[in-house]
Amino acid sequence: MWKQTTERTIAIVDDHPVVIEGLRTLLHGTPGISGMHAFTSGGAFMAWLGGNHADLVLLDIMLPDANGLDLCKDIKRISPETVVLAVSNQAERSMILQILQNGASGYLLKNASAAEFKNCLDEALNGGVAFSREVREILARPGRDELRAPATLTRREKQVLQLVTEGKTTTGIAQELHLSPLTVETHRRNMMQKLEVKNAAELIMAAVQRKLL
Repeated sequence: MWKQTTERTIAIVDDHPVVIEGLRTLLHGTPGISGMHAFTSGGAFMAWLGGNHADLVLLDIMLPDANGLDLCKDIKRISPETVVLAVSNQAERSMILQILQNGASGYLLKNASAAEFKNCLDEALNGGVAFSREVREILARPGRDELRAPATLTRREKQVLQLVTEGKTTTGIAQELHLSPLTVETHRRNMMQKLEVKNAAELIMAAVQRKLL
């Protein structure tokens, strides 16, 4: 664990008493812990934090009165030096990334082993970013947006798109590009499918955002 000469105060914020008791038992007798405080709501913990200090907060994501993602940001604003470790059953990649952006020093799933849990605490308290094994696997997998290849348009589609942005009708575009109206509509439909939009206004906006124009 962390340096035994350093006394640490730990706060557990979880609305399940059995989880609190489990964490207390796990950490009981660990050298370097000077105190453990438990809270079953975000409000109770924040009220306590206003007049006290916690070196480490073990924070559940789902609380009865607060969103742990937002609570993490509040904790870091009030006490920047406090280390926050999320301890949750929630395995969504987006949640993990969000709480890290809000200042957490790691994320553990509640199914982590005792040894893994203690190693993560040690790593976080020594300035690292700690994840349980399963969380590391989740983060290693590319997200849905990363898997999606960037949309590309053909030269002809770009020509049609440019004329759409100029307000030209299907008939006008067909005449200018010497195409049939049906071909123009096919190009428009293909572009909307590629950019996942439903109408011309959304098509233009998406093309601008993706720098396709």
